[in-house]
Amino acid sequence: MTYDRLVCANCASPVSEGRCPVCRASRERLQQQDGLFGGLTPAALIALLVALIAVAVLAHEMATVA
Repeated sequence: MTYDRLVCANCASPVSEGRCPVCRASRERLQQQDGLFGGLTPAALIALLVALIAVAVLAHEMATVA
């Protein structure tokens, strides 16, 4: 989950702005948890998956032709 859409329960502002100590702590914790694909949006992950499937299908077609 990206923290740019989260709202702080303490100050009711977006966590990404870091207005209060609770926001800043949550933002730091979420940034540390981000993995390789942590910063990608769901749409970007879907596009990456579609591209991977297309490459796999193309590789399979090339293997059956040869």
